Parts: sequence; structure tokens; C-alpha cells
Amino acid sequence: MNTNNKVNFRWWKNLYREVGLTYSRDRVVECYLWSYTAYYEQEYTRARMILAKIIAIIIMTDDTYDVRATLMECKQLNEAIQRWEESAASLLPEYLKKFYLKLLSTFNEFEDELKPDEKYRVSFSTKAFQILSSNYLQEAEWFHQNYKPRFKEQVKVSSVCSGAPWVCVGLQVGMGDTATKEALQWALGCTDAVKACAQVTRFMNDLASFKRGKNKNDVASSVECYISEHGVASEVAFAKIGSLIEDAWKTTNQARFQLPELLPVVQRVANITISMPFMYDDKKDAFTFSSAIEGTIKRLFVNHIPL
Repeated sequence: MNTNNKVNFRWWKNLYREVGLTYSRDRVVECYLWSYTAYYEQEYTRARMILAKIIAIIIMTDDTYDVRATLMECKQLNEAIQRWEESAASLLPEYLKKFYLKLLSTFNEFEDELKPDEKYRVSFSTKAFQILSSNYLQEAEWFHQNYKPRFKEQVKVSSVCSGAPWVCVGLQVGMGDTATKEALQWALGCTDAVKACAQVTRFMNDLASFKRGKNKNDVASSVECYISEHGVASEVAFAKIGSLIEDAWKTTNQARFQLPELLPVVQRVANITISMPFMYDDKKDAFTFSSAIEGTIKRLFVNHIPL
């Protein structure tokens, strides 16, 4: 295992031990692998480390909203995240206080990693996380109300809940001079290429989830909502969602040509989008059930290259 991955592994284990959220998926290596798909180059080591932590936070927050928290606790957690100050920890039950305070300290650590003229980037990442949290709460409310949204309504919220919009902002936090304020505003505004990344992530995840079966705490997926709204068989829904994924690929490619001034960042967003078939090939969720990519992980981070 390389040095960078060891650092992230220690950070995750310390977080897991201090916070005690044992219900959350333990996927630190997979988080680092996903950040690696955005940028593998040596000069992006700092950016890759920060992004891996952001992806890990997405997993832990998602699992808190989905698996552990009651609806009231979801509302309390979201309110604390929107306030984003230590005093807001008083809103939370004991098991979430440590988690929330660790979130604040981790974002402060991000700032410590940056140069003085780069520190403003963390505020963009914070805002993206707050948007994600609000959408997690919306999904939690739908679940507890036993509400099945219409397809477009579901996709609008669940695409954000994929975590991809925050990833598109967060991948810039540790980058060099190419991560400008304009590029951060472009990503935070969830422009077409960011939406495309989020939709590919959401749709491919939903196709994999539908194949293996729904977890009891999951809100209705895009596949289920399309079937319910249009009264069609699952194969028809798969075909429709497949066509939407194709449209999203086109949007991703168009952005690379239409936004030359932002190309260094747009390319990283495209890299994340391109990584989705690797994680969800053949409707398998290799992130959650990582045995499918175990060989890749070993070849990249464990095994020595023969000379």
C-alpha cells in the first residue's frame, strides 16, 4: 500500500474509532481509488488526498441519513450542517455530536493544507456539502412519508444525493492554480456537465441496486419511479435510463469543447463521469461490494511492479 493511501487509511480508522459510527460502510481504499480516477498524476497528490476524504464523508453522511438516524435526527443533523458552527452540536443526539464536530475539524484541516490564497475554496466545498445534506433530508422525508415521487422529481433530488455534485466541487479544493474561483462557481452551480456526472452516477447506481434488490431503508429509485409512473416493465425503464445515460455522455463531451477556459477542471469532472462504468459495470455495485475490483486495487496500491 502506498504512503498516501496509508495516510488516508489512518485518518479513516481514527475517524471511525473516535466517532463510533459502526453502521457506516468501511470503504476507505475504494474512496481513494475513486479519487485516483480523477487525477493519478504526482502533482495532484494533495488534491487526491482531500478528495478521498470528501468521498469518505459522503459515504458516512449518506449512511447516517439512510441507515441510522430517525427523521427527527435527520432534521437536527441537517440544521447543524446548515449552521456550520461548533455550538450547533448541541442540537444533536450524543452519537452524532462527535461526528458533526469531526466534520468541522476535517474541513479546518483542509484549510490547513492550502496556501493563504487558496483557503477560500473550502467555503465552496462547505456550501456543496450543505446542499447535499438538504437533499439527503428530502429523501429521508420521502421515505418516512412512504412517498414515491414522479421520475423527474426523483432524479432532481437523487442526482444530488449521488454525491457527484460535491465531488465536482471538492476535487478542486487541493488542485493548483487551474482551480479558479470561476471554476468553483461553475461546479457549485451544478451546470450541465456536473448534472451529467451526477445523473450517470445516479442512474448506474440505481440500475445496479435494482438488479440486486432494494435495501429496506432506501427511497424509491429512479428505476422504480419510472416503472410506477409509466406502468412499464423493468426492461423498458432500463432502456429509457440507458438513453439518458447516453445523453449525459454527450453533455460531458460537449463541455470539454465548449469551456476551453475551464478545461483543466472540466476534464477532471469528465474523468469522474468516465469512472462510473468501472464501478457499476454490468449493473454491479463494485464500490459497495468491492470484491469485483479487488484485483485492480491490489495491482494499483499493493503489488510491486515486476522489474
